[in-house]
Amino acid sequence: MKKILVLALALVMMLGCFATANAEIGAIAKEDLKIGFVYIGDVSDAGYTYAHHQGTLAMQEAIGLTDDQIVLKRNVSDSSASDTETAIRELIETGCNVVVGISFGYMDTMEELAEEYPEVIFAHCSGYKSNEENFSNYFGRIYEARYLSGIAAGLKTETNHLGYVAAFDTVPEVVYSLNAFYLGAKSVNPDVKMTVKAVGSWYDPTTERQVADALLDMGCDVLGMHCDTTGPVVAAQEKGKWAVGYNADMSEAGPDSYLTAPIWHWGVYLTEFVQGIIDGNYAPVNALPGMAEGLVDLAPLSGNVAEGTAEAIEAAKATILSGEFGVFEGPIYDNQGNLMVEEGQTLTPAEILNITWFVEGITVE
Repeated sequence: MKKILVLALALVMMLGCFATANAEIGAIAKEDLKIGFVYIGDVSDAGYTYAHHQGTLAMQEAIGLTDDQIVLKRNVSDSSASDTETAIRELIETGCNVVVGISFGYMDTMEELAEEYPEVIFAHCSGYKSNEENFSNYFGRIYEARYLSGIAAGLKTETNHLGYVAAFDTVPEVVYSLNAFYLGAKSVNPDVKMTVKAVGSWYDPTTERQVADALLDMGCDVLGMHCDTTGPVVAAQEKGKWAVGYNADMSEAGPDSYLTAPIWHWGVYLTEFVQGIIDGNYAPVNALPGMAEGLVDLAPLSGNVAEGTAEAIEAAKATILSGEFGVFEGPIYDNQGNLMVEEGQTLTPAEILNITWFVEGITVE
């Protein structure tokens, strides 16, 4: 798995974030396009699915597609391959010649169906598998925005104890994200510590809220999150604490608790992807854009942030965008005391996306 991921991401770095090239699949005229989206949640979740749907709508408007050219499958569990398969087959049966799946757990099923339907283009969000014909992956350097959001948390905490609601604690996407959040906090507050609790699912509103409550009851006064809903922000609001959201601006969920959020502008990628199909230069190339390309960013800071937060974030953002600073820049030790990134070393994107260790100062429960 690691070798596949490194090779795929190396290709991304060589060819660029939105690389396209001549491929076996020819151009599809705009009026002939029909794109099916498989969503893990509902567009009303105010989190992950909502953010991705905003990208779908932005792409639709930018390309000029009609409503009947966009077909949605909502609330498709990524823990059930049969549910995923059924949703995708139904999309293809309705005439979709492009299928987009937005959750990690859809990956294996999409890989299999891409082989069965070589005339259909498949794009999968957040995975690592692809083929050379009609199946690719896309994600973004969200760790850049995660780091910036950690600065807000590190400056706000009064107990120096952050909590983090994680979907999983074994999946690299989650692990490098929470590490980046903590590194940002530690950059402005060397005394800060962080406790991580996993939900065990990408989408589980009830458990997300329960885990958030448990962390707050432990004495954590600022929460970070890698889950799909606003549960942690609401929990912090109700207990008089603070939270950093994820995926979209969550200020309405916690007017007195919300600080900011790492956010996605999925339309940036989707528009390039679909326009490439229309122009006839589609190729199944994995993409990993970041802040510089406009795919990821930090939501506007709320009035709840500590004094000096905006200035600290802007300074850090400038160094990331200029290439002067990398989020995973050594020396970095893991929470077992091992030197993982040597002084003078900065991890590459491919190396970051393989991280399964936790930064020193993080406790996983």
